Amino acid sequence: MADSAPRTIPEATVTRLPLYYRSLLQVAETDLATISSERLADMAGMNAAKVRKDLSYLGSYGTRGVGYDVEYLLHQISRELGLTHDWPVAIVGLGNLGQALAKYAGFSTRGFKVAALLDADPAKVGMAVGDLSVEPMDALDRLVRDRSIAIGVIATPADAAQDVADALVAAGARSILNFAPAHVTVEPGVSLRKVDLATELQILSFYQLRRSNPSGDTTSGDTTSGDTTSGDEAMPPQVSSAQVS
Repeated sequence: MADSAPRTIPEATVTRLPLYYRSLLQVAETDLATISSERLADMAGMNAAKVRKDLSYLGSYGTRGVGYDVEYLLHQISRELGLTHDWPVAIVGLGNLGQALAKYAGFSTRGFKVAALLDADPAKVGMAVGDLSVEPMDALDRLVRDRSIAIGVIATPADAAQDVADALVAAGARSILNFAPAHVTVEPGVSLRKVDLATELQILSFYQLRRSNPSGDTTSGDTTSGDTTSGDEAMPPQVSSAQVS
């Protein structure tokens, strides 16, 4: 019988579980019943030993020579990630990014229901985006309460991000995903994750520059001066810290 006591799962493992889950969904679509740790590692961009270690925290050890049962592993991971029921989400900031997020069909298939859209711009209030209308910011408290909002998504300009985070927390949201290019802090007990697309592109630019200049000379065509790291000392990582599905 499975142990009903809460498991302690390392944070690093938690960040990899969505990668395994996405890979397993792809496998399930092919009607394969089992998958080896080597195959799952290859699909998720990991190594097999790390996959086996991560899955052991779920109480899943697979069967030697057979592998892991795909459907059961999907169930285990979805349970640990809280994907067995929908989490209502509010998106604040309905510019281009916010509208794209609001229209993204992948949220609903993974347990996240976009339940509210808000913006401080009066010109956007009342605008229809998908099945929802954009609400004013002064409706935030009511929407979080009435629609049981669990997660707030910040897609505002940088200078508004902290105020929006504070408002979401004050309204009762306990998890926040920040897309704004700004450092945001929250009180203890609130979960915060950040997706900074510009930073990720700048990191890729760093490695792209060194691939384009294998000699390590990064000053060509640049009027700035300073020490640079040689191409031998800076190798691009195999897996980025940002995973976009």
